[in-house]
Amino acid sequence: MKRWDRVAIVGVGLIGGSLGLDLLRRNLAREVIGIGRRPEPLRLALERRLITHAADTIAEGVAEADLVVVCTPVDRIAACVLEAAAACPAQCLLTDAGSTKGALVGQLDEQLPPAARFVGSHPLAGSHRSGPQAAVPDLFVGRTVVVTPTARTLPADEAAICQLWQSLDARVVRLSPDDHDRLVAYSSHLPHLAASALAAVTPKEARPLVAGGWLDTTRIAAADAELWTQIFLANRGHALTALAGYEKLLRSLRRALERGDAAKIEQILTKARRTRDAVGS
Repeated sequence: MKRWDRVAIVGVGLIGGSLGLDLLRRNLAREVIGIGRRPEPLRLALERRLITHAADTIAEGVAEADLVVVCTPVDRIAACVLEAAAACPAQCLLTDAGSTKGALVGQLDEQLPPAARFVGSHPLAGSHRSGPQAAVPDLFVGRTVVVTPTARTLPADEAAICQLWQSLDARVVRLSPDDHDRLVAYSSHLPHLAASALAAVTPKEARPLVAGGWLDTTRIAAADAELWTQIFLANRGHALTALAGYEKLLRSLRRALERGDAAKIEQILTKARRTRDAVGS
């Protein structure tokens, strides 16, 4: 596997911090520079050995990097990539960890200099926890990472980003940016909307009675609200399509309950069980 000389990570929270930790633990990077706007997260990242050095500006942090990974909230990724591309060495490779891709990759394809080497990626390894304190070893083991090349992507650059995630024992899937956004609307964004709605509608007097089902279903509703607002807005079109399908099925289930239609209820539950069983644990 390729060993990077100097990796710069913009945003050392759960994803960025876990990435830096594993690159260092597995001897896949000689140095990892953490870049952030606030000193306390960087101090904690250094203390936990998620990074080897800290920088409070992108220009300083990427000056000698051969790989830059932007792990900020989605509304900041494009600006960070453009800033990094303007300051990093010519041979440096850039990627990100954003959970939406269509608008982001389109913007970068238009605005990046022709020589800039960017390949989008999205590790499906999020959690309701955040910050460098949430970083853990082996976060990406067995997880799916979507890589989203475009017409301007060089095959060697795509292969290098795929190898980056495979070196952490992740499973890499290649998708176009739009296909990525369409599919994660169902697999990631709709579940968060549903979990948040369920948590929000639960009355206070029912809270002492919650058990495993409620806790399992609403776990992701504890995630950062500002972060997820930006994700939903960035993938609004596909999220609305997924939500419309969900609402249609809920209406069908409601009608079956109103009519006392046991056969229809069982049909819906059986289809749900089969889909869940097909995915596995």
